[in-house]
Amino acid sequence: MAVEMKVKGLMWDPVSRMPIVLLKTQEGSSLLPIFVGLFEANAIAQQLDGSLSPRPMTHDLLGNLIDALHARVNRVVITDLRDNTFFALIHLDRNGEHLAIDARPSDAMALALRVKVPIFVEEAVLERSTASGDEGEIDEAERLRRWLESVDPEELGRYEM
Repeated sequence: MAVEMKVKGLMWDPVSRMPIVLLKTQEGSSLLPIFVGLFEANAIAQQLDGSLSPRPMTHDLLGNLIDALHARVNRVVITDLRDNTFFALIHLDRNGEHLAIDARPSDAMALALRVKVPIFVEEAVLERSTASGDEGEIDEAERLRRWLESVDPEELGRYEM
């Protein structure tokens, strides 16, 4: 079963200096940090800020193509976590046909924010994200998770490229 989550914010990992998208459930019981690339983080940040690019970015192009093909995105789902890599599907409807398209979670989230559809995460992904690795990795992951759950993205400053 999938759980609906919202983008809580974007932040920089203080060690790797890579952007992290923070997803949180409506009731705040689960938090899922996902490392993303710089360009994808910028696309997500633009959608969160409501700022427009002078030319279409990749997720804008994707949304425009889907619309031109008379299809509609109805949701995106982060479906799996394997070898520290997340996987996602973009769910589309077109002329009564349902399509599920493989995507990177960062691209799927940027598209979901652009076309204003919900983001879901499979419960198994949430469970695996908290219970993977050796004992040292689990302790470090749990420490990071607790810190992320308590931090307010406003306190971290604005994500900027």
